[in-house]
Amino acid sequence: METLTLGSTGPNVKLIQSLLNRIGYNAGPVDGKLGLQTQQAIKAFQRNYGLVPDGVVGPATWRIFERFLLGYDIYTIQPGDTLNNIARKYYTTLNAILTANPGINPNALTIGQRITVPYGIDIVYTDIDYTYDILERQIQGLRVRYPFIEVGSAGNSVMGKMLYTIRLGRGSNQVSYNASHHGNEWITTPLLMKFIENFAKAYSGGRTLGGYSTTNIWNRSSIYIVPMVNPDGVDLVNYWPNYSNSTYIQASRLNTTGLPLPRVWKANIRGTDLNLNYPAGWENEHELELQQGITGPAPRDYGGPFPLSEPESAGMVSFTRQHNFRLVIAYHTQGEVIYYQYDNLMPPESLRIAQLFSRVSGYAISQNPGEASYAGYKDWFIQDFRRPGFTIEVGKGVNPLPITQFPKIYQQNEEILLLGALV
Repeated sequence: METLTLGSTGPNVKLIQSLLNRIGYNAGPVDGKLGLQTQQAIKAFQRNYGLVPDGVVGPATWRIFERFLLGYDIYTIQPGDTLNNIARKYYTTLNAILTANPGINPNALTIGQRITVPYGIDIVYTDIDYTYDILERQIQGLRVRYPFIEVGSAGNSVMGKMLYTIRLGRGSNQVSYNASHHGNEWITTPLLMKFIENFAKAYSGGRTLGGYSTTNIWNRSSIYIVPMVNPDGVDLVNYWPNYSNSTYIQASRLNTTGLPLPRVWKANIRGTDLNLNYPAGWENEHELELQQGITGPAPRDYGGPFPLSEPESAGMVSFTRQHNFRLVIAYHTQGEVIYYQYDNLMPPESLRIAQLFSRVSGYAISQNPGEASYAGYKDWFIQDFRRPGFTIEVGKGVNPLPITQFPKIYQQNEEILLLGALV
């Protein structure tokens, strides 16, 4: 991890500001600027954990931060310990400890036994910019806290980042949701990650989520989630302009628009718009690009040299073909709109489901816009499987949407994510 000092900026500063605030240290606004207030909070944390209180987030401080960011500690049983006492010490619950340690017998603890103890805080933060490192850490933490979730892969990005998949449920009704096909639409990733955490937490306690039985959904359906289809593009956007990797520097030179890179960058690291790279009318899309003068890699709207030229889109196709999805949802921004059509190939029930999603979210149902009529993931799914596929555009404004919109976006979409596994 990068060393952070007074004056540092970027997503990792936001990460530690958010963490410090939630564990009782007043780091001030989560603004990505390491100023005096954040420095004082770091020093207070360092003093409490036996570190040199220099206000610098170096390797030693990161190691302790990492425990909180992962959301759990490994605890060694001492004489007189009970799980209830340990839960109080970590401000957590007995159920959280039992969930993270399948098969543990609370009445037969042995001195020296090592157990996983989740902290009493959520680990999916919803007030920060997302990066691949943050995603990866949170998936690791969720897998430890909730061992019943299944983590897999849909392949790798151009730069070798894993396209993580998370499975919730063990039922035969398979559905799939994905996010962040576009780099500057990264707010859709915490939408799905927060849903995973909320669902897993509710299921572990036998509780409902949004009025729906998580146990019923778990037994009936399997929800496969790909939270970040374009990790290289997301990192290019959120680390801008402070790049230490020459690949990012080279890619950023494709932005000749005169606008800040996050404002325009949708593509993967090679300048291909992944949601225009699927074999569903790709040739038609290519003709539209030529008419607009788009002939090669660009921040957006270039569909690649041929369909599935990119490892991310090829990985998504392979992943989808390995399953029997009844429906898919691809999350994008912005507009608060639901698209469900492609070339009149969608089944009749698609409209009914779109109407249901519209009713619970308040989003409008719309025809495909001209710039997104071909070569998208949901277009390909509808074409090849003749099953319901949806593109849902969350939020309103200019991409990338500010994280301050997240609470409303999540509230509007949680019921869609639950209903998708039931309709």
